[in-house]
Amino acid sequence: MTDMSVKNLQYPQDWIERKKQKELISVVTCYDFLVAKWISKTDIDAILVGDSLGMVVQGNNSTLPVKLEDIIYHTKIVRRGAPNKFLIADMPYGSYQSDLSEGLRNSFRVIKETNCQALKFEGADDSTLKVIDSLVKSGFPVMGHIGLTPQSFMMMGGFRIQGKEEKQKQILLEQAKKLEDVGCFAIVLELVEKELAKEISLRLTIPTIGIGSGNQTDGQVLVIYDLLGMDPDFTPKHAKKYTNFAELGIRALQDYDKEVKNRIFP
Repeated sequence: MTDMSVKNLQYPQDWIERKKQKELISVVTCYDFLVAKWISKTDIDAILVGDSLGMVVQGNNSTLPVKLEDIIYHTKIVRRGAPNKFLIADMPYGSYQSDLSEGLRNSFRVIKETNCQALKFEGADDSTLKVIDSLVKSGFPVMGHIGLTPQSFMMMGGFRIQGKEEKQKQILLEQAKKLEDVGCFAIVLELVEKELAKEISLRLTIPTIGIGSGNQTDGQVLVIYDLLGMDPDFTPKHAKKYTNFAELGIRALQDYDKEVKNRIFP
């Protein structure tokens, strides 16, 4: 199944080499063992255990309630299901923003307990950059994340496209450069205006992974529940349903119910 002309991603340098070769990168979120097993049998390059689990798994209206323990738990079980995939763990809200020592302590805990290969941090403020810089200097890979950063959605006026105004555009360009300079091996661009996402991608030597940011980034990431159509009541505008698991599952459950009540099953 694997295209041998495309290098498997095992180390951060592989991501940068992919960009040099103009070979795109596919990433999906995942939160459980069974779906991770499905992914392990595909050519998808990497898995992100995102704090989006707060919304799609826990049923919250944002990512803010997700705890460090939640990320550790879900990353551990995803690792069991997909031991062959590059695995990134999201650092949740409140786990690194207060001070450098706490941010590093929590980061090292995730690393040691999950066997992930990288951590992802939202934002590019001074305190976040210090944590990233220290982790990279200690030898651990870090992925950045700018644009719509769900942990800060209230300050951004909700879930909307970022970078339409010139001032905001310049801020995002500066943030991307700062994240590259402190050693991030890749950056997620979420809901970034598509021409700006293209410009950022061209300016950086590290790959950009887009979500809702057009098709000129160096790769894409989608929430697995959106990709598989697992929520019958919600599909983000930027996502694509590649199948409709919700419809198939509801139909199967209805068939089971009917057969039980008519003594057909077992």
